[in-house]
Amino acid sequence: MKKKNLPLGYDDFSEVRKADRYFVDKSMMVEEFLVCGDKVSLITRPRRFGKTLNMTMLRDFFDITKDSRDIFDGLAIMDTEYAEQINSRPVIYFTLKDCNAQTPQELAAALCNALLTEYGRYYTIARDVSLQLAIFLRFENAYQKIYDGTATLTELSTSVSLLEQVVSEIYGKPVILLWDEYDTPIMSSHQYKYHDQISAFIANFYGSALKGQQHLEKALLTGIQRVAKESIFSKLNNVIVYTTLDKDYAAYFGFTEKETEELLEYYGYSLNDDVKRMYDGYHIGDQDIYNPWSILNYCKKGELRPYWVNTSSNSLIRETLKTPMKGFREKFEELIENGSARVDINLETAYQELKTPATLWGLFCNAGYITVRKSVTPRLAEIAVPNEEVKEEFQDIVSEYIGVENSYFLEMVQALTEADYECFFKNYKAIILNCTSYYDSVQNAGQFENPYHMLTLGMMISLDSLYQIKSNYETGDGRADIRMISKEPEKRAHIIIEFKCTDDVEKGAQDALEQIREKRYAEGLRAEAPQGQILCLGIAHFKKRCAMRHELA
Repeated sequence: MKKKNLPLGYDDFSEVRKADRYFVDKSMMVEEFLVCGDKVSLITRPRRFGKTLNMTMLRDFFDITKDSRDIFDGLAIMDTEYAEQINSRPVIYFTLKDCNAQTPQELAAALCNALLTEYGRYYTIARDVSLQLAIFLRFENAYQKIYDGTATLTELSTSVSLLEQVVSEIYGKPVILLWDEYDTPIMSSHQYKYHDQISAFIANFYGSALKGQQHLEKALLTGIQRVAKESIFSKLNNVIVYTTLDKDYAAYFGFTEKETEELLEYYGYSLNDDVKRMYDGYHIGDQDIYNPWSILNYCKKGELRPYWVNTSSNSLIRETLKTPMKGFREKFEELIENGSARVDINLETAYQELKTPATLWGLFCNAGYITVRKSVTPRLAEIAVPNEEVKEEFQDIVSEYIGVENSYFLEMVQALTEADYECFFKNYKAIILNCTSYYDSVQNAGQFENPYHMLTLGMMISLDSLYQIKSNYETGDGRADIRMISKEPEKRAHIIIEFKCTDDVEKGAQDALEQIREKRYAEGLRAEAPQGQILCLGIAHFKKRCAMRHELA
């Protein structure tokens, strides 16, 4: 039997269904949307988790101008009482995913493009129905400026609310508003440093469309980040937010384990430990969720490698790490070492609006770089790096943070796992020599205090499948800087690393080895790992110079 084509590159529901591509049935989201009592809902999820596909599914189900029964045929929602509501309401749908503008002027032009399709669609209908002349002329004027791309931000500030009024009056009933990637303009305005110039526009643009709007039945917004009510969204105290911690809508974004298993089996693969290690790990509400983009690409190419991390810029994540605040460094280091940490996390406010460790962790979580394993209290949570795919991205982030090429890390990691210690140290020295800004960062208040230690931890983040890695771990008669217990001691040695900072780097490296012996670090490790060899590394630094000594204990 010929297999259905994968829906890679398709994010429009009707296109997927009409092309008969493989579709994971999320249609019961229609029921949840209808039965929830929210006037305005916001769902935050990472990129490539199916937000646009779900939003276009809702659009096609409700849109009164369409006949969608064929493309919903065989889906779960059609076996419920809600099937009779198909194509029963006026719908406004648009996405702001392309509104990543560098200036306010570019943003105005991008918003014109985003609104043009719906404005044009309803302008054609409005010409043939009886509308109050004043309303129609105002609508026609707005449409012309949007069509020409000349509308200013001031003129655009009420563009959505005007469209709601026109569409509601055409059909004699309030509209459903579906607003995809709502936060892109807000995030880009922070990234490109013009947010203060447009804060009033942002408040009016969203507020006039969503707050106290008599022409609106229900609205659903999706995006990556949650923006605080108390700042630019002060007018929007009616928004009910569903983050990755909430059970509502949890199963509809991303693939559940059952859906993943069925998809893999359909294309001749299995949900084995290797696949789980690479792509599993997200915990959303009460569901274990797989990133759909990664699973689909794996089915397409049959190779276990990162796919999701290359889908979008993570400049905001990288930017925030340049100036971490007090209390963040220790938890970030713990996360890298252990793969998990217990932190104060706030998903209710955007980091750009309240720069605290809690909102920074919220930024990481909303963007998909960490997941919440368990909520301890409403704010205290156990977080984790979800899987191997994301861990590789963390290695890229750390390498950029310290200002070196990730290729050095990759070759250094490979050399360490293959016991090629000369190659390991050659790359290590290259990092020290090429990292012109990293040494200076030690002097900066609030930065990581030991750059060489952090550098090594960054190198090792992708090794936790091979080693149990601990930093400043008490073993023997003291604390070893880094201790790595091999999970396969018959294949690779356990490793102890001790750092020294001294102007005589050759002596310092030897002193580091002596400390490993004198403090009996190897004996402490041996008590936990009786099998396999133990490699001891003494590494000394002074500015751009370094030396290494190694021996087997």
